[in-house]
Amino acid sequence: MIRRMLLATAAAIIVPFSPATAQADPSSQPAPAGTAAPGASVPAAPSTTAPAKAGSDIVITGRRLDVARDAITPSLGASQYTFNKEALEKQPGGTNLTLNKSLLQAPGVVQDSYGVIHVRNEHANLQYRLNGVIVPESISGFGTTFDPRIASSIQLITGTLPAQYGYRTAGIINFRTDSGIQGNGGEVGMYGGTFGRIEPNAMIRGTSGNLTFFGSASYLRNDIGIENPMPTRNAVHDRTTQFRPFAYVTDILSDTSRISVFGGSFIGDFQIPNVTGQAPAFTVNGVSNFNSAKLDQNQREITHYGVAAYQYAGDSFNLQLAPFVRYTETRFSPDPKHGDIIFNGFADAARLTGLAAGVQADGSQKLGSNHVLRFGLFFQNEHTTSRVASTVLPANDCAGDENCVIAQTSDVPLTIVDTHQKTGQLYGAYLQDEWKLTSNLTLNYGARFDVVRAYTRESQLSPRANLVWEATPLTTFHVGYARTFTPPPQELVAPSDINLFNATTKQALIRTGGPVKAEREHYFDAGVEQRVKGGLKLAIDAYYKKKQNLLDEGQFGSALILSPFNYAKGYAWGVELSANYTHGPLDLYANLARGEEKAKNIISSQYFFAPSELAYIQNHYIFTDHSQKWSASGGATYTIHDGLGTLVPTADFVYGSGLRTDDPNGIVPNGGALPGYWVVNAGIAQTFKGSGVLNGLTVRLDVLNLFDKVYQIRSGAGVGVGAPQWGQRRGIFVGVTKRF
Repeated sequence: MIRRMLLATAAAIIVPFSPATAQADPSSQPAPAGTAAPGASVPAAPSTTAPAKAGSDIVITGRRLDVARDAITPSLGASQYTFNKEALEKQPGGTNLTLNKSLLQAPGVVQDSYGVIHVRNEHANLQYRLNGVIVPESISGFGTTFDPRIASSIQLITGTLPAQYGYRTAGIINFRTDSGIQGNGGEVGMYGGTFGRIEPNAMIRGTSGNLTFFGSASYLRNDIGIENPMPTRNAVHDRTTQFRPFAYVTDILSDTSRISVFGGSFIGDFQIPNVTGQAPAFTVNGVSNFNSAKLDQNQREITHYGVAAYQYAGDSFNLQLAPFVRYTETRFSPDPKHGDIIFNGFADAARLTGLAAGVQADGSQKLGSNHVLRFGLFFQNEHTTSRVASTVLPANDCAGDENCVIAQTSDVPLTIVDTHQKTGQLYGAYLQDEWKLTSNLTLNYGARFDVVRAYTRESQLSPRANLVWEATPLTTFHVGYARTFTPPPQELVAPSDINLFNATTKQALIRTGGPVKAEREHYFDAGVEQRVKGGLKLAIDAYYKKKQNLLDEGQFGSALILSPFNYAKGYAWGVELSANYTHGPLDLYANLARGEEKAKNIISSQYFFAPSELAYIQNHYIFTDHSQKWSASGGATYTIHDGLGTLVPTADFVYGSGLRTDDPNGIVPNGGALPGYWVVNAGIAQTFKGSGVLNGLTVRLDVLNLFDKVYQIRSGAGVGVGAPQWGQRRGIFVGVTKRF
């Protein structure tokens, strides 16, 4: 019955597509399935994209250069989890899911609000790379900059990272982008359904002479842009529109070199959802009544990025040189009718910008049969600005007195403008050797040196070492150590002149704060992967991290922008188990993780916190707000080939034991935990084949949160936690994609 429904849907929408575009390439062959290193468990899947003809010189050269590029910066000894294109398309929701939702299917990844994920219980600290090149992070908000549709595969690399990885070290998310060497063609699609979701998208790829090209664009509109702050099915005032274009062009200069230019944008507009029934707390110009459902707060997020990369791949020497640029901007607009002031006592109109430019160079040189030397340099210059115009009310002064009640002394608002700008730099260099001690034992050792010159001026030499032992063809052990150095994100460090707000309704009880510092860490990791004949793979990985100046982030104002701060000390530990099984048309996988992170003594940005919080945390380890004891994920797909084409029913799930909240007794910050939850998703997709107009057409039906689970992600209580959020309720979505 479901297949008949999909076929009927296909027939209804096929009219706009020309039969001339539906001819199959007789030379099409399935693309290689995705792979995963220790800790991975995404099932492999057959390709649905037709590559260029195998005899094409440009295709052969392009693929060889891709392999050489990836070999410059391998993840030897780290835990690597790879989503290939087919795995992304097979999950419920397919590539229409945002990146953070897909990554929840990796072990040790925890869901949070505002699209944030935590890898191994760390807050943020993720580095994004496109084809191995770092793209500086944007000012954090609600949108995800990168569209999964642009990827031929996505890697999540965790653990004790080799020396080429620096600055953001909780996890590396590397996109291998589509490049056009798969052949001339493209696709157009439409996806939509519940919560007013409409998402048209299109891609084009191809070759012309020595050039290959790829372009992608998607537009999203829905009515649940940010997590609902209430447990209702539909949020109030929560519409979003998001646009993500991307383009990639490569000129293959010779059999050993090429120049690639690629870049993209994210432009997102978000309404800030409202909580109904709130009681006004202040009076503005004689007005003290306001319907909280009518608040009109909005946020706009903009990111543009571009990379130009030259690659040379010789017999023993490989090099990639890549200058890059990124501009990011976030603007928060408060309610124009002073609603923010009536409820909160202040309204912030905030604009943050960051312009970063730099260059990354990575190279490798084979030295005989047992050594590969790898080396690299990194430089980034960034100019950031911050302007916050705060409309506040005059009030009594409660400096240092937590028992003092802030009371307005006038209902006539005044505006205070706080502006800052900073130009800062990051410098880095690394050198490492991959030494094959024996035929089945490899030591990857080296070090990197990093310098930050911005709001903090620090440096560190960081040794790294990983040992990998292939005990048998089916059993692999790895153990590693990494010293890491994580500078605070300059685009978020906008120090406030806190004394500007003394004797106002935005005053801080603590009037001083230390500077935000770089986090320093000792990281230990060990694991084993066991493959069993018949398609089963099992893996276990354990880690321990000891931290100095542990970096965390929190939401402390009306603008939904995170601000960093440091704990003096911290530690984290965890164990991850994963399994996957592939046999014929059946793919199964499951992950389970147990972990925690604790810290003590807040030593920077103390003005964000209450005196009692600071006093307790100074002498006690507490859970960080993003620490979750248990997380799990899993899924299954079954591929059916018949006369119509390919039918793929699929399902997956996510389990979380609950993020932290305050102690119910009000004693221990982050001393409580939210209830656990299970979320199950399901979908089915039919891809048609043949010589008719249906050839290359895929129709899918997805049900996300199948059992309509009502679950809370954040309670609004805890250290650095700004507002409550609830998970998305059940949604039913239909998608149609036409490949040509």
